Amino acid sequence: MGDALDLSEKDVLGIAEAWRRDGRAVALATVVETWGSAPRPIGSHLVIDGDGHFEGSVSGGCVEGAVVGEAIDVIGDGRPRLLEFGVADETAWRVGLSCGGRIAVYVERID
Repeated sequence: MGDALDLSEKDVLGIAEAWRRDGRAVALATVVETWGSAPRPIGSHLVIDGDGHFEGSVSGGCVEGAVVGEAIDVIGDGRPRLLEFGVADETAWRVGLSCGGRIAVYVERID
């Protein structure tokens, strides 16, 4: 596995497709909005399976752990979630998004 930042979006989506073909439960997290200094651009993806394995990046590592946890819940209940992280948000500091910007990440189960 190479550095997640070196993966192209096509690779991440291809991984999601391959994981589904292999029968794995999969969620896809996508950066849908950014404000200020954001670590990854709109359209960046993170693919997560039901065991918490993941590929890609939505934040350059800042909030991936929190997104993976939410994605596992999305896989379990099938309800998509819109997550927001920002420097003014206490959660952002706890998970490490201290770059001064904010991001919104949409997490959905892929069936």
